[in-house]
Amino acid sequence: MASSASSQPRIAVIGGGAIGGFVAARLAQAGRDVTLCVRTPIAQLIIDSQGERTIARPRISANPGDEQPAEWVFVATKAQDTAEATPWIKQLCQRGGSTLVVAQNGIDHEARIRKFAGKASILPSVVHIGAERLAPGHILHHGGGKLIVPRGEAGKRLSALVQNSGLVIDETDDFTTAAWTKFLANIFGNPLTALTMRRLEIFREPAIQELARGLLEEAVAVGRACGARFPRDQVERTLTEVSNYPAKGGTSMLYDRLEGRPMEHDYMTGAVVRAAKQHGIDVPLNKAVLALLSALEAGLPSRTMTKAQ
Repeated sequence: MASSASSQPRIAVIGGGAIGGFVAARLAQAGRDVTLCVRTPIAQLIIDSQGERTIARPRISANPGDEQPAEWVFVATKAQDTAEATPWIKQLCQRGGSTLVVAQNGIDHEARIRKFAGKASILPSVVHIGAERLAPGHILHHGGGKLIVPRGEAGKRLSALVQNSGLVIDETDDFTTAAWTKFLANIFGNPLTALTMRRLEIFREPAIQELARGLLEEAVAVGRACGARFPRDQVERTLTEVSNYPAKGGTSMLYDRLEGRPMEHDYMTGAVVRAAKQHGIDVPLNKAVLALLSALEAGLPSRTMTKAQ
């Protein structure tokens, strides 16, 4: 695998949204050889975090054909845009030996990317980064900087890769539980903020808390059927966790709706409904939310708008 003149591993981040932009910025600021792969070129990355602004200038590329293979490829597009990343993945991983780090929401990371990965190795990750894209190349960081990955050699190498960048890699022996635990917050946080156009302060309201609890109870039952090992009080733990998030924070689906982009409800609520059907579990609340989100997106004129990078 080719490397840069400085003998550093070559890194590519596909997707210049909140997560991809944040990861690329942190790696660039740490001096890594990183290319941010986008639809439309930008001049730089501006990160506003805890009242401080930093500017990063990774290499920016908008043409897959210009790129050489990379040892590490972060796939940070929205889940529904995975297929559109195929030209990048094929070009960056064409020689084999690459590792694809799937930095997306959902519970089926490896299955989602496998048909596009070719000979590349796949490393699924659970992303704990609260970030919002305010404009192309401008990201508001609400908090966090951690990726959870399955324990193994790839995880150790990734941890070494991001050392001193502000990103943290945690390894786990039970990735299924880790993925579902993060997923639970998404199951009510994303749909309800997107439907109401409200930020996380909405979960201070008792009626919304009860609706969130119902969605969670259904999802926890499905997660357990899929092999996740939750404690008995997982529902209350998740509700408490989200209630402690910054009130002005948001969710990826809320940001998508605010910017007129397609939402990833089929990879969140839709994933719960499909898994529930496989295991014979009734999830009426999640079915209702999925129907509302599907109807909402079908009626949006924004489907013809330019998508985010």
